[in-house]
Amino acid sequence: MLETVLRSDELPVADRFGWWCDLISRTLMPTTFTSDQADDFRATARLLEFGTLGVSVLSQPTLHCRRTPALIRRSDPDHYQMTLMLRGGSQGFSHCRRDVLMQVGDVVLSDTSHPFDAWVLPEEHGVGIILLSVPREEIPLPAAKVDRLLAVPLPGTTGMGALLSHFVTRMAAESASCRPQDAVRLGSITLELITAFLAHHADIDGAVPPESRQQALMTGIHSFIETNLADPHLSPATVAAAHHISVRYLHRLFQQQDTSVSSWIRRRRLERCRRDLAEPQLSTRPVHAIGTRWGFSHAADFSRAFRAAYGIPPGDYRKRASRSRQCADRQEPCADR
Repeated sequence: MLETVLRSDELPVADRFGWWCDLISRTLMPTTFTSDQADDFRATARLLEFGTLGVSVLSQPTLHCRRTPALIRRSDPDHYQMTLMLRGGSQGFSHCRRDVLMQVGDVVLSDTSHPFDAWVLPEEHGVGIILLSVPREEIPLPAAKVDRLLAVPLPGTTGMGALLSHFVTRMAAESASCRPQDAVRLGSITLELITAFLAHHADIDGAVPPESRQQALMTGIHSFIETNLADPHLSPATVAAAHHISVRYLHRLFQQQDTSVSSWIRRRRLERCRRDLAEPQLSTRPVHAIGTRWGFSHAADFSRAFRAAYGIPPGDYRKRASRSRQCADRQEPCADR
């Protein structure tokens, strides 16, 4: 996938603020900036592309930015932008005759075709923001109803907002392991989540295609399972209850993916165990403790399941991974025995 990581502290101090202004104007949209920390502006940006979805992970100090009608006439990508406030301080936003003060956990929708005035008031270590850029035509909802949500603070820590925020945050964190085809699929899933989130808050759920609602539900289920893998009591019943659906319907959803709920949970637990066994920092942790960490209550059950999945006992897998690292460090071929 396409990913660019940029840090202002890699530039001479005098060039940092100008670089940031140019970066945002070129990659997102023409905007003007001022800052009381312009003399030594410390900011970072990770710019990711997931198909047609743009994801910008920004960390920045005090900043005031404006998008004027003249700048819109110069260039307008015709995008919806969704700001997720992750950490630090607050962000003010004036847009479409509305004023909002965002706090950590809030989600705010904006439109590049309308002027805005925004300012960031960070805490000591700056403010952390994820900005999603979506072409307007990618949102299959009535524009008039979506526009009612512009510059309205929406909850990002509960319900659909928590699902969207958690998924986007994880997706950005794991982007390095994504192949180009993975990025396109993840972008499509995120667009469906955004659509479901906006439809929920605009009270137009019926406008969302059934397949999109089901995809959003499955994404939430997968996210819930991933978050609770360490719980030995995680089961189809707890998953179904958390999403207010019947166990029977939950099984039917997984059958459409040619698997079962229990198989999915076991596979994800084993994958977490496999990663931990190959992790040098965990080399002194007993094998059975790693199994216990990811929800396997009995060492024998863990060993059997791991061998069935990977064709090798977990202890032997750890030794093989250690030998492979040593060979890589010596830059020599290593026989896998």
